[in-house]
Amino acid sequence: MLTKKSIKYLIAPLLISGISSAYASEFNADETTITFGLGAMSSPRYSGANEQSSTIIPLIHIQKDNIFFDSMNGLGIHLQSDNGLYIEPTLGYDSGRTDKNSGWRKGSDKLKGMGDISSTVNSGIALGWALAPWLVFEGKTTLPLNDGQGVSYSTSINYIPIMNEDNTLTFQTSALFGDARYMNTWYGVNEQQHSRSGFSRYSSAGGFYGTDTSLTLTHQFSEHWGRLV
Repeated sequence: MLTKKSIKYLIAPLLISGISSAYASEFNADETTITFGLGAMSSPRYSGANEQSSTIIPLIHIQKDNIFFDSMNGLGIHLQSDNGLYIEPTLGYDSGRTDKNSGWRKGSDKLKGMGDISSTVNSGIALGWALAPWLVFEGKTTLPLNDGQGVSYSTSINYIPIMNEDNTLTFQTSALFGDARYMNTWYGVNEQQHSRSGFSRYSSAGGFYGTDTSLTLTHQFSEHWGRLV
C-alpha cells in the first residue's frame, strides 16, 4: 500500500485583494476575491517514491460567487445546499511524469527507461457534505480528457480543529483508488519498460492503492496579508 505524505510549506505572504468589499459597497455587484502568492512544496518526487523534492509554486485563487479559478485545483464551480451537501465539478491539469529529475514535473532519475507519462487536461466531480464548519467528508472522481492516464478516485475527511480570525489549521486524510489503466500507467511495468529500466514486470487490477495526508496552516496577518504553512 502506498502512503503519501505531501507537506506544503507555503511561506511567502499572500496578497488578498479587497475587490469584494469595494464592488459590494460601490457598485452592488457580485462579490469577487483574488489571492496571489508564492510558496514552497515538499512532496515525493513521484507517487510511490521514497525521495522528496522541494518546489517553488505560484498561488493564484480567483473567486466570483460560486465560480473559482485556482492554480492548484483548476477551474470549477462550488454548489452547496443549506444542509451542507455540495457538488463541485472542476477542469484541471495533470503534468504527468518524467523518467528524470525535474523541477516542475513528477519524476526521478531512478525511473530511467520507464518513459514519460504525458500531461493531460482532466475533469473532476466532487460530492461532499460539510457536516459542520470544522468537519467535511468528500468523494471525488478525476477523469482525463484523453485515454492516457486512466480514472482515479478518492474519499477524504477534512478536519479543521482551529478556525478563527487569525488562524485556520486543516488536516486532511484521503483513501486513493484507480481503475486498471490508471494503476498500470503509474505503477505498472510492461515488457518494453522492463527491458529498458531493469525493473521487474508488473501489472495491476484497479482498486485501492494508498493514502494521502496533509496539514495546512493559514495565518492572517492583517486584512490584506496572510500566510500559509
